[in-house]
Amino acid sequence: MLYIIVGTDVPDSLERRMAVRPEHLSRLEALRDAGRLLLAGPLPAVDSPDPGPAGFTGSLIVAEFPSLDEARAWADADPYVTTGVFSEVLVRPFKRVLP
Repeated sequence: MLYIIVGTDVPDSLERRMAVRPEHLSRLEALRDAGRLLLAGPLPAVDSPDPGPAGFTGSLIVAEFPSLDEARAWADADPYVTTGVFSEVLVRPFKRVLP
């Protein structure tokens, strides 16, 4: 089943986020390579594809996992969680309708 994972950044997280980004992307690439990643990306803090020093307010991931518990476990092990970039993480089942 598909699940959404929405992480919310702590204030002033840009430097910490960028420091662990390669590890974060590596985990997403593994999901992609396994055919389990539908989409992933950051949420800019301002209305711009490149928010510069304003940074990001969080991230959105939509991916396939065997269960809600496994989606939560995957999210909890993400470097953005373990290093304190995210203040909270929401994991919910998702039913794709379109496209």
